[in-house]
Amino acid sequence: MKPFVINSHGKLVFPATILGELDFSVLDTLEQFTAVIGRDYESKAPTGTDLLQRVEAGAYDSRFALLRDLAQNLFWVNRYSMTMFDKRPTRFRDLPRTRGDVFLPVLTPWEDGERKVAAVEQAYRSLPATYDAEAEDRAFALLFDVFRHKRHHATELPAIKPTVAELLAQPEALTWVLPAHDPDFPTFSIGDILDADESVPELEALSRWAMVLHNQYPWERAETTLRPVGEIGDDDVVIALHPRNRDVSAFIERVRSGTSATASVLPPPLPPVEPVAPYPPTRVREAFAVKPVLEALSVVRGELVCSNDDVIRNASFSWSPMSAAEISKKTGIDERRYSERPLEQLALDAALAALEHSGRTPAEIGAVLVATCTSERLIPSVACWLSGQLGILQTHMSADIVAACAGLPYGLSEAVRLLQEVQRPVLLVCVEKFSDKIGAVRTSRMIFGDGAAAIVVAPGGTSDIELLQTYASGPVSEVNSIIWPNPEFDNDITVYGPEVKSLVQRYLDQMLGELGTEPDPDEPGRPMIDSIDLIVPHQANKTMILGLADKAGLSHDQLYFDIETMGNVSAASIPIAIADAVRDGVISAPVRVFAPGFGAGAVGGYAVLRVDPSIVAPERAATPGTTDGPRAAERPTTTDDVRVAFGE
Repeated sequence: MKPFVINSHGKLVFPATILGELDFSVLDTLEQFTAVIGRDYESKAPTGTDLLQRVEAGAYDSRFALLRDLAQNLFWVNRYSMTMFDKRPTRFRDLPRTRGDVFLPVLTPWEDGERKVAAVEQAYRSLPATYDAEAEDRAFALLFDVFRHKRHHATELPAIKPTVAELLAQPEALTWVLPAHDPDFPTFSIGDILDADESVPELEALSRWAMVLHNQYPWERAETTLRPVGEIGDDDVVIALHPRNRDVSAFIERVRSGTSATASVLPPPLPPVEPVAPYPPTRVREAFAVKPVLEALSVVRGELVCSNDDVIRNASFSWSPMSAAEISKKTGIDERRYSERPLEQLALDAALAALEHSGRTPAEIGAVLVATCTSERLIPSVACWLSGQLGILQTHMSADIVAACAGLPYGLSEAVRLLQEVQRPVLLVCVEKFSDKIGAVRTSRMIFGDGAAAIVVAPGGTSDIELLQTYASGPVSEVNSIIWPNPEFDNDITVYGPEVKSLVQRYLDQMLGELGTEPDPDEPGRPMIDSIDLIVPHQANKTMILGLADKAGLSHDQLYFDIETMGNVSAASIPIAIADAVRDGVISAPVRVFAPGFGAGAVGGYAVLRVDPSIVAPERAATPGTTDGPRAAERPTTTDDVRVAFGE
């Protein structure tokens, strides 16, 4: 997991976006590693020659774009060292000669380096400031000091470095040499980096990049030379490379021994086929003797607001340039909610509030269902854990449902079936926590948030649920349109946008087609689609959903969104949005709601519900200093907490 922290200024910081660390436990081959490096470090980064050409062509009209390119160049230069190694200046006589876990870099002198350095410096001095001259000067001072003393060519750097013994066998090979080293050479602590504070989000991100890159060269750069190994004296200092952790060491051993390809290869998928017949939606009034009544709906939000500015101030060097306004335009999201509470606590808080509002006691609950795709808990399931925390000695069933963004229709479908057996209230909790599973994946960071909702579904005389439908699968590209964990992206949750749009379009067309043919149970001559008062869709991406709604002939006035302030909370998004529609006065009397969901795994489904605003429980704010978690301005994580978290 890759949690956010709250720095001393009360700001959200995502360390995974700036430190350049990779999880080598999920990388089996050198080809996998170089593919990650190519995507995140090379594809967008200019070389020194590119920088020179852009400067000479007058491609920069102000300083920030040049600074950004300069930083990306330096991350590319350090693509292997910062992901794999700690650099330790070591006196040559003290360097171990026979160990297999100490390495030395082989370097090639930088071609035309002086010209490139001079061009970058001259361009920066001549360009106007973009945002803040003082902040830009501070970043330039750090970045340019690294750039001007780089010494070596970076295009053909090998990922796997030679051991000391291997390099000693190549006396003509060049490596870094210092005449001496000050062990107190100033560097930035993790706390310093996380506490960067600039008024312009783009400059705050750049400031962190500059500090991280400065730390890659913890020695006096002006004194660095490249020297043949055979000419290094005993008292000279070389830069020894040590694997950053055990996983890096194991990866290097796998590559060097040629035993990397150990994973079995999955067979190709079978050709896709249509079902023998369509699956009709379930007409709940007609299909079930025990009618489901919605007694309570409670909502728990992440207590911390992550604005688009927060996303930009944490921008990764691997991202294409994007502003806060552009995120809003692309997704319809201005902010999303994050929580310091674990997923289980969010679920428990929502469950307690729903039980209280319904007037039910835990002893009355016949089953507990938890819809989530972000739980790290396998044994016991979140539902079983929740049952125990609520003091329920026994349920008929407590189980988790992994249906991602279709969690509500999947959960309600199972709850209604269980009602027939237990004839007691079923507690359904939809809960997600994405904030610690995103890492440096920009599309995911822009979209996802944290939150929970709980619903008490009880047996009653009149059904509050009219139709239920669920789907799954589809073309393999759509089934794998959202992946977590994804080894190709450092095990972070990854969204492949075109495939997601394709599956949403497919399911939305199917859903609307069904509603156009299903009769209203109260007016059999009228199609259900004409009896819908409000559409509360899964809050995936407002811009995308509105575009698809236009194609389907739906009016924007028919749809309700709260994604602007909640982001995408997957399984919890629809029930939270229904509660917000009540809060906003959009639902002020009992109405018929169409709630379609679609997402990861090519799952889909919908519910047509009668929603009475009285079922929505009063919302409780998170209490500072308790397990409910703090608000950023009330109890920030201390620098000491951060140092402990990162092993400093």
